[in-house]
Amino acid sequence: MASLRHGKYRFLAGAILPALLLYAVFVLSPYAQAFYLSLTDWTGISGEVELVGLDNYRRLLEDPLFLAALRNNGLMLLVVPLVTIALGLLLAMLVNFGGRAGSTMVGPVRGGNLYKIAYFFPQLLSLPIIAVLWQFVYHPNEGLLNGSLRAVGLGAAARSWLGDPHFALWAVMAVLVWSSVGFYLVLFSAAMESIPREVLEAAVLDGAGRLAVLRRVVLPLLRENVRVAFVYLGVLALDGFAVVQVMTVGPGGPDGATEVIGLGLYRNAFTYGRFGYAAAMGVALFFLTLALAAVALRAGRRERVELS
Repeated sequence: MASLRHGKYRFLAGAILPALLLYAVFVLSPYAQAFYLSLTDWTGISGEVELVGLDNYRRLLEDPLFLAALRNNGLMLLVVPLVTIALGLLLAMLVNFGGRAGSTMVGPVRGGNLYKIAYFFPQLLSLPIIAVLWQFVYHPNEGLLNGSLRAVGLGAAARSWLGDPHFALWAVMAVLVWSSVGFYLVLFSAAMESIPREVLEAAVLDGAGRLAVLRRVVLPLLRENVRVAFVYLGVLALDGFAVVQVMTVGPGGPDGATEVIGLGLYRNAFTYGRFGYAAAMGVALFFLTLALAAVALRAGRRERVELS
């Protein structure tokens, strides 16, 4: 019996240890190196590295571009997940429950799968390609947006969307929402389709109307999906590097209006040769992302405890 137990442990060790070794080398090791580099003045070229302690982190608190990036990422963290999730839920409800009312429950809209395909299409494109396409849409003279405004007599509303500090960040966030909403439409639609029809029919038989069924039955059952969507969209909002890098010109767009942490990290590392300072930005971004995930998971755990 003891030999069988030892054989089981050897098998488990042989199966798990190689995976743990690969994880340590390719995941944990880069993190450890980033933390170490954030405490140095490494230029990325010189072989000499001097420890500077927490000086890089003190400089972050005095860097106006980093503080602007932190503010912009915070605004994106509030707007992008909320708007994307709200639109995804709205479109999913219209697709799944927007058809004609039957005897017991509202059915899916006709051609719902075609709507899902159409909204999902941006997911087939990479973010840099999407950013290039929207550059043409936002072009002040030949862009589709300003051209449409002029065509309907609203030429006074046309402007340089990516060149105006008041609108540049909002224009970037609109692109992030447009590129993401189709995926969450499909995600929420799949979750709605998995809800037992008997539950919906029981609510209707109890006298609940369409809006009441959606608000009191469907939405509570989608909490876990919404929470997962918030975490993923929060990570996207804390990044935003690819879209900002392609769509805007200069360090952080007009007057730093579209500066984000990822852009500052890239510029300090590969333009100015301040890899230690860039690593400190990366560490700050890591802890911001970790805090976001921890808050979302803790909120979910609290809800499950209250429900139980």
